[in-house]
Amino acid sequence: MEVRQASNAKDVKHYTTERLREEFHIANLFTKDNTRMVYSHIDRIITAGIMPVKQTIYLTAGEELKANYFLERREMGCINVGGKGIITVDGLKYEMNARDGIYIGKGNKEVSFKSVDENEPAKFYISSCPAHTEYPTVKIDITKAKKVPCGSVEECNRRVINQYIHPEVIKSCQLAMGLTQIQSGSNWNTMPCHTHDRRMEVYMYLDMGEDDIVFHMMGEPLETRHIVMKNEEAVISPSWSIHSGVGTKNYSFIWAMCGENQEFTDMDHIKNKDLL
Repeated sequence: MEVRQASNAKDVKHYTTERLREEFHIANLFTKDNTRMVYSHIDRIITAGIMPVKQTIYLTAGEELKANYFLERREMGCINVGGKGIITVDGLKYEMNARDGIYIGKGNKEVSFKSVDENEPAKFYISSCPAHTEYPTVKIDITKAKKVPCGSVEECNRRVINQYIHPEVIKSCQLAMGLTQIQSGSNWNTMPCHTHDRRMEVYMYLDMGEDDIVFHMMGEPLETRHIVMKNEEAVISPSWSIHSGVGTKNYSFIWAMCGENQEFTDMDHIKNKDLL
């Protein structure tokens, strides 16, 4: 598990490209029979990618959590972005097709991941944050997610937000998670942009070709920065930072939030003319 400290907004404005990526960019999420896990001190969120091919992979706490098992004091969400897989939670098996999601609550002791076909391995993308209440495990495939169409063709940001872990879909302690799909002909997400001081957020970009990129915008509204993102890479967004992006073509991204509240519409909107 890689541990990253929180970054001060006053310091970030002086970061080089290399330092900015070192602090906020997460690459190589999915490698054969491996778990890639990043623990951020920003609201103590954990971002992980698990890609079982020939082996079954078990979720472990590691020395960093000082816990008997990973979900002893945590909850988690997972969306499969690869081939068909199986997640087993304390003996109960859940078949996970592409874009299927699952919420696994605090107190579940043994969680494992495997692929059905090693030639088309599953890719399990995980977000986890501290929890103080136990809620039941719920599988949410994309048809059960709450769909929120937004944006317009004229503003190049037509998209559909699929809310998987959300108060109007299932109960969680503080985690919110979903998948946004940018429609063909559009390339902006979350624009005009916003911040939300009550929550931090992590984006994981996907459905991108080998030569496609997204310019992920971050930083304070008057001190904006960008990070170049490629397929299946994630980026950490502190609560003080904007989080928006524009791609060379349409794409999708998984978002995960945790912090003070779960109010999806609790945003501090910023007009485009006020950005620098």
